[in-house]
Formats: sequence, structure tokens, C-alpha cells
Amino acid sequence: MTDHAAPGARILLAWNRLRAVPGGSLLFSIFVGRIAPYTGSIGARCAELRPGYSRWTMRDRRGLRNHLRSVHAVALVNLAEVTSGTAMLTALPPGVRGIVTALEITYVKKARGLLTATTECVVDPVTEQRDQQVEAVIHDAAGDEVARARVLWRLSPPGSRSA
Repeated sequence: MTDHAAPGARILLAWNRLRAVPGGSLLFSIFVGRIAPYTGSIGARCAELRPGYSRWTMRDRRGLRNHLRSVHAVALVNLAEVTSGTAMLTALPPGVRGIVTALEITYVKKARGLLTATTECVVDPVTEQRDQQVEAVIHDAAGDEVARARVLWRLSPPGSRSA
């Protein structure tokens, strides 16, 4: 892998190699959790990944719950962040760098049961530093939206020193 490869190229390479083997989704999810240990703490699992699209799931379990017997707000924002991050990183053109500069989440209803987060984004050519917002939407097993996160990325073109 060269320095000019797209930032998400290694992530996609790992996903494409592991998804076809038994337990590959779990292994890939552990791999991402090792790269970003705090993200790994929620035990989310990647279900689908392609350039600009990511779908992750997270089981409701006692260690993620709050005093209201629902999934804790911070676990939800963590799920949204890994989903939006893997989608965005895999969408970045070679040499383009990105960093999250803001993250906002709206909680729609109590989150319980199996949760699924999705993000879809397209990155137009980056010729100068600019911001791009992506969304991660989290649904419960019934298909009801439980949260929606908006993540602002600062994108910098190849060769720049920013981001």
C-alpha cells in the first residue's frame, strides 16, 4: 500500500478479505476496534461496507445500558461515529485527508434491542480544503429511527498540510 492510496483502502482490503470467511465480519470488527479501542468497547459489528457506504449493528446488552434500561446515549454516538467514519474513509479519493471537526446527534426514542446504523456518502473531488457533512441513522429491530448523527469532516486535498 503506498502513501498515495486512499485512506480507507486498507479498511476495504481487510473487509473484502475477511467478509467471505466464517466469522470474518467479527474478525473485521475486532480489527477496527483494535485500531480505535474506544470504538471497540461497544462491540459493534460491521454488516456491510463498500466505498461510501457502511452498515453496522450493535446488540443491546447490560454493559451498554443506562438507568432508563435503554442503550446509553454515548454508546449510540459511538455506533454512529464508527459507521459514518468507515463510510467516509472508504469514499475518500487517494491522497485526500479528512478529520472529524464536529459531531451532533439527535435522540429520537429509547434505543433497545438490535440496533442498525447506516451511512451513505459521496465525496466530490477535493481541490481545496473544505467541509463535508455526513449522516449516520440508527434504527431498532422494528425499523424505527432511534437516533440521527451529523458528522462534519474537514477534507484537505493531496499535498496540503491541513486536516
